[in-house]
Amino acid sequence: MKKVKVGIVGLGRLGMRHASNLMFRIPNAELVAACSVKQDEVDYVCENWGVPAGYTDFDEFLLDKEMEAVVIVSPSGQHCEQIGKAMARGLHVFSEKPLGVDVAQCKEAERAVEAHPELVFQLGFMRRFDPSYAAAKQMIREGKIGKPFLVKCTSLDPDSRIDSFLPFAPTSGGIFRDLTVHDIDLARWLLESDVTRITAAGGCYKYDELAACDDVDNAVALMEFRNGAVALFDSGRIAPHGSHVETEIQGTEGMLRIAVVPEKNRVLIYDHNGAVQQCAEDFLERWAEAFQLEMQEFVDCVSEGRRPEVTVYDGTKCTEVTYAATEALHTHKTVELE
Repeated sequence: MKKVKVGIVGLGRLGMRHASNLMFRIPNAELVAACSVKQDEVDYVCENWGVPAGYTDFDEFLLDKEMEAVVIVSPSGQHCEQIGKAMARGLHVFSEKPLGVDVAQCKEAERAVEAHPELVFQLGFMRRFDPSYAAAKQMIREGKIGKPFLVKCTSLDPDSRIDSFLPFAPTSGGIFRDLTVHDIDLARWLLESDVTRITAAGGCYKYDELAACDDVDNAVALMEFRNGAVALFDSGRIAPHGSHVETEIQGTEGMLRIAVVPEKNRVLIYDHNGAVQQCAEDFLERWAEAFQLEMQEFVDCVSEGRRPEVTVYDGTKCTEVTYAATEALHTHKTVELE
C-alpha cells in the first residue's frame, strides 16, 4: 500500500488527536513531520512516536521535501495564510474549521484553492462523518422521511470545561462562530440549501465575564432557508452533564432524531442515584470516530485523486451565516442574507 506522507501544524488537544490518528489509525497515511510553536510539543511526537522531522517555524516546515499533504490545526487566524502557502508549495491541504475568522479571509482561501485545482482541499466539518449523521443523510436522500422542512440542533459544551474556554473567549469570535458553526454546516448539508434570514437571542446566564468580549454563554437562533425550510439552533456552554449534541430532522413523512441522550457508552448504571446513563465528557470523546473518519477521507482523496464533499465554499458560507447570526444577537433585529 502506497502511503500518503503528511505533515501537521498545531499540536494542541485537537492537533494531537489528528496526529495520533495519522500515526496509528490510518493505514495509508505516514506522519513525516510536525510543527508547533511549542518546542516541547514537537519534541514529544518526535521522541515518543518517532515522527522523523519537527519544526517550530511554519515556513521552514513547508520546505520539508518528504511531505505530500499538510493538516492545519493552528490558531484560527492563521488558517487562510497557511492554506495559501501550503498550496503554493504544491501540497494537499486539510484545514480545521473555521476556514477564516472573517469573510475576507475565506475569500482569500477560496482563491488559493481555485488556483490549484490539481490539489485536494478538505475542511474539518467532522460531524458529517459521524456514522449516525451519515446514516441520517442517506435516509433523507432515500426519501425515508419525505421532504425535510425543519432541523433542530442542540450543541451544549460541558460546564466542566469552561475554565479552559474563558482564556480563549476574547479571540473565539463568539458562540455562533465558535460552537454553532458545526450545526450550521449540518443544517445546510441536511437541507441542501442556504440561509436567507436569521433571528437570534441569548445572554450571559452564568458567566457574566463573557459579556466583556461580546459573547454569551447561551444563545438560540432561528434561520430560514432558500428552499423554505427552517432550522432552530440552541447553543450553550454550561451543560452540567457533559458534551451534548442532539439533532432532530422533521420531514413530511417522518422524523429522525440523533443522539437524544449523549451517551458515553451503552452501560446503564443502577446505584443510589437510580438508573444512570453516563454522558460523553467533551468533544474529543464524542467525535472520536468522526475525527478519524474525516482524516481517513482526506488521505483517501489524496491517494485516489478525488474531491472531498466538504469544500472551501462550505467554510465561507458558514462564516457568513455566523457573522449574520452574531449581528442578529447583538442588534435584536432580523438579518437577511443574499
